[in-house]
Amino acid sequence: MPQLDTDFVRAHFPAFAEADLQGQYFFENAGGSYTCQPVIDRLTRFYHSRKVQPYGAYRASELAGAEMDEARTRLAALMGVQTEQLSFGPSTTANTYVLAQAFAEKLGPGDAIIVTNQDHEANSGPWRRLAARGVELREWQIDRDSGHLDVDALWALVDERVKLVAFPHCSNVVGEVNPVAEICAELRKAGIWSAVDGVSYAPHGFPDLGALGADIYLFSAYKTYGPHQGIMVLSPQICDWLPNQAHYFNADVPYKRFTPAGPDHAQVAACAGMADYIDALFAHHFPGTDAAPAARMAAVHDLMRAHETALLQPLLDYLRARNDVRLLGPTVAADRAPTVAITHERPGPELAKTLARAGIMAGGGSFYANRALQGQGIDPNHGVLRLSFVHYTSQADLDRLLSALDGHL
Repeated sequence: MPQLDTDFVRAHFPAFAEADLQGQYFFENAGGSYTCQPVIDRLTRFYHSRKVQPYGAYRASELAGAEMDEARTRLAALMGVQTEQLSFGPSTTANTYVLAQAFAEKLGPGDAIIVTNQDHEANSGPWRRLAARGVELREWQIDRDSGHLDVDALWALVDERVKLVAFPHCSNVVGEVNPVAEICAELRKAGIWSAVDGVSYAPHGFPDLGALGADIYLFSAYKTYGPHQGIMVLSPQICDWLPNQAHYFNADVPYKRFTPAGPDHAQVAACAGMADYIDALFAHHFPGTDAAPAARMAAVHDLMRAHETALLQPLLDYLRARNDVRLLGPTVAADRAPTVAITHERPGPELAKTLARAGIMAGGGSFYANRALQGQGIDPNHGVLRLSFVHYTSQADLDRLLSALDGHL
């Protein structure tokens, strides 16, 4: 496998050429990535010449609708699922809330759901609200010291009353990659639905959702180099089982059933730029190779992960060697995403401000993962310093980060 060409990659992100961002090193990608040029180009074109009601009879309207369809078709193909399975919504939190309302119509007293305390609140809070409808809530808890979710502890919670398990592909503060395919396969055998929060994993390469087998998989386009949209992929089985949450006349259209409000046409269309970018990476690194969309994505996914893992391990080793910080999550890069949270005697937001003066753009706080921090004995008000990067981060960026940590932490 070739090595990732970071010069080629960074040339696709205008932020790296912005005068105001020179001398700044971006390590808060888990909060939202830079936007790639193909997405910006498509968004600009839509607002210039397609900003009309789509799917009409006139040329501009036809083009608008075609671009929206293209985004859905191409992203679904990259992730190995049917076009009809992919829906857009205003955010992952909003999408999860809508799905929880649909579950509320199907579940009641006598039914149980399982959630974790490792999740971002987006894939925890909406499901927890079902307790008000009489649904029993069970919590799959993380290990206090490691933040790990023990799969055996999940099966100890499962019985015939459990109808849904909601858990993260990886946590936005722990970073450990959970064995999604293994868990979802066992849940399906037991007749239990699965809802996987992929927000913190997808930025590091869209997964093969056909292979993962989740009934619900959610992530955010604005963290995967695109516009501020939430993307959800639903299995045909759960789409048929859940009641329609949209206008009654859209009940037979799978990708409309769980989008109560009209979509943001321009942002949906611009999401096709994410597929443009993935295809450009594949063509550059594997010239002359003909491959199906899912195979192209798998190759690019592996390129991204290999680059990120190589950068991540030295950071983990550095933090683990310090006696004044606590590193959350695994210390082996291959077991986690490059979303690294640490605790220190100084509050996380204060540390982020200190690093900002050294040119490091990082985050400090609880990051909507209050339950995960509390589950590890950390006060959310004190918070953590979070250092997160993606494949466009360079070796020079990492070297600058390590230097700044040495001088300012």
